[in-house]
Amino acid sequence: MGARMACASDAGFGCLVKRFDVVIAGEANMDLLLYGLPEALPADRELLAEGMQFVLGGSSAITAHNLAALGNRVGFLALAADDAFARFWRAELENAGVDLSHVVAARAGITTGVSVLLQHAQSRRIFTWPGTTAALRLADLDLDSIASAQHFHLSSYFLQRDLRADVPVLLRSCKEQGLTVSLDPNDDPAGEWGHDLLDLLGCVDVLMPNEHETCRLAGDSDLERAIETLRRKVPLLVVKRGLQGAVAIRGEQRVAMPACSVACVDAVGAGDSFNAGFLHGYLRGWDLERCVRLGNCSGAFSTTGVGGTQAFRDRAALAQFLERHGETEVLAEVASAVPSRRTGNGR
Repeated sequence: MGARMACASDAGFGCLVKRFDVVIAGEANMDLLLYGLPEALPADRELLAEGMQFVLGGSSAITAHNLAALGNRVGFLALAADDAFARFWRAELENAGVDLSHVVAARAGITTGVSVLLQHAQSRRIFTWPGTTAALRLADLDLDSIASAQHFHLSSYFLQRDLRADVPVLLRSCKEQGLTVSLDPNDDPAGEWGHDLLDLLGCVDVLMPNEHETCRLAGDSDLERAIETLRRKVPLLVVKRGLQGAVAIRGEQRVAMPACSVACVDAVGAGDSFNAGFLHGYLRGWDLERCVRLGNCSGAFSTTGVGGTQAFRDRAALAQFLERHGETEVLAEVASAVPSRRTGNGR
């Protein structure tokens, strides 16, 4: 079964199959999407949107949901508030087959985060209340659960206020347990792009920023120079380029592939969906070109539905899309991805 059968040694009992392909620690929020708003937003006016959707959000949750939809065994570690929004996101992830057995009850007074995304014709604005995202701490994470995975993924580094200082400890623990690690930094709302993230890269196997994040992390407005800077700091750099597809660099190997052409509803969560597709191949030891191709395919499929996960809820449509784009090997795993009903222990 290839790379998925990575083993762990346990007190002389020999080779054990990993429980999870991937464990993800981070945020599950709600996204309120408003469509058809004008680019100019005058103050003190009531502006009417042309459409609205309220869906699962959060980079970590979207990546977890779509990895599970592709047939991966995914564990998710997060805080769950005692509110209707948390009950919604838990149901969405459970229905996708994500294991929530180590989700932790949030402390009193902490609510689920919400992002309001204003969708304009050529751009979007995002306003976020981080809620539980900022309150997640290292003490809330079950390290044994993480150690039972082949791979660990972390998103939204700059939003993880109470975890951020302990991320070096977390990633070192992952490496000591033999896990591979991927990191999607996402945006820094403060605009500071602190060097503490760069200091982490010695523990990161796959760095997955977009173009803007690549330039800001490298401190260089020229994308090619920024790529050259970052590729020297990690074994594998994957830069998401929106309509231009993606580029992946490992050592002297460079793979650039265009995006798939689709009828786009919105691009919310497309980068997280790319992550899911790319990591699906990475975990199976695929060559770099195949990983990028499935990443592009997954990101494009995400845009055919509202938000980051709605398209992936339709397994039949996902299978048809993958087959149409030549990803036939993935079809069997999508078909066998049976949703679970794990409710978590609320410890």
